[in-house]
Amino acid sequence: MKARLQITRDGAVLHSGVYDIDDADDFGKACARAWSALRERQLSQETSIGALMENLDRSVLDLLAGAEITVAAVR
Repeated sequence: MKARLQITRDGAVLHSGVYDIDDADDFGKACARAWSALRERQLSQETSIGALMENLDRSVLDLLAGAEITVAAVR
């Protein structure tokens, strides 16, 4: 089944993607891809190598604190 996984925080969409989810393994993979996309975006916004190194240990968990994750079927 196709499903939209969306992550929002304070009314802003942090991530939205459509994934094929048929079982727990597929759901885990969709969450991992969302995590990777958030991490990649976070790192790509750094302005210099120094800033990147300073924030490299900053976790995606900080970004997700207080976020809402929804899953809805896509037809």
